[in-house]
Amino acid sequence: MFVTNQWYVIAYARDIGPEPFSRTVCGKRILVYRKQDGSVTAMRDACPHRLLPLSMGIKEGDNIRCRYHGLVLDADGRAVEMPIKSDPVNRSICAAKYPVVERYQFIWVWIGEPAKADPALVPDYWMCEDPGWVFDGGSYHVRCNYQLLVDNLMDLTHETYVHEGSIGQPELMQSPITSRVEGDRVIVERWMHDVPPAPAYRTSPDQENVDRWQICHFLPPSSVIIDVGVAPVSEGWSLENHPVRSFVIDAITPETETTSWYYWGAARGVDIGNAERTARTKMLQGKVFAEDIAVLEAQQQSIEDNPDLKLRAFNIDAGGVRSRTIIRKMAQRDGAAAAMDASDAEQELA
Repeated sequence: MFVTNQWYVIAYARDIGPEPFSRTVCGKRILVYRKQDGSVTAMRDACPHRLLPLSMGIKEGDNIRCRYHGLVLDADGRAVEMPIKSDPVNRSICAAKYPVVERYQFIWVWIGEPAKADPALVPDYWMCEDPGWVFDGGSYHVRCNYQLLVDNLMDLTHETYVHEGSIGQPELMQSPITSRVEGDRVIVERWMHDVPPAPAYRTSPDQENVDRWQICHFLPPSSVIIDVGVAPVSEGWSLENHPVRSFVIDAITPETETTSWYYWGAARGVDIGNAERTARTKMLQGKVFAEDIAVLEAQQQSIEDNPDLKLRAFNIDAGGVRSRTIIRKMAQRDGAAAAMDASDAEQELA
């Protein structure tokens, strides 16, 4: 179930240069690269002649030459030179172009109708480029459906067991969780008062107890931003006291029905010049998310191995269930629009 007419991360901006870069988004293999002016272009990664991936091609300035027969396309995907150079160029030959935006340290591509590609619809990751914050992260290829990742990130109970040695602690299972829907967003919250710090937040054996919070925000079609923080109890119960407060950034891009790309990272607004702290946070996050991936890939395999069984939802799954409901409604709306377009086309042909 892919939601079209949406922006999806295809890569970190730092990973895109002049050389061809290919990745599959919602079942579409897409080629991206930087032009000589530094801007990014994106097109279908298939030569319109014999469908060899264009990412195997030869860059020539802003153009790309197919490595099979030498057809040359410009950065907009239009033919500018035929395999036989003396042949007149057929400008109707082209690779589909995808709208692209560089923002928040990511490259975003629009999957759907190009005319609807409004940059204002890019999910708001303001903390990833705000000058008062520092952000870094990584990516994983995950062998599971993207909605399982959303379920996982909107679930505040699995940490006790999956992340026992890092961010998990028994107190997580003793604290109430609330969830709500605000428009097309889902918010899940948990506040823990006067609890021991989890292993990842412990700096000394005799460290005082802390107040800890986790506020998960689902942003359709597949982003989750988590406001996380830990403050010593002596500093009082307030989001303004945030010596270890940060935002966990999770951009999830469907690749196929059973595989996804997971772009993750953390942003913080304190001690932003401390490169060692940034690197340490990234390493910890990579470890935590690797623990999730081991579970999610096993879950996906079990779903495929047990086609007669279905996922069940308890009260603790409310955030994921509500997020899936929004995803389903958006996908159904896209499907209805596509069906209407097909019907109109049939009438025109008739």
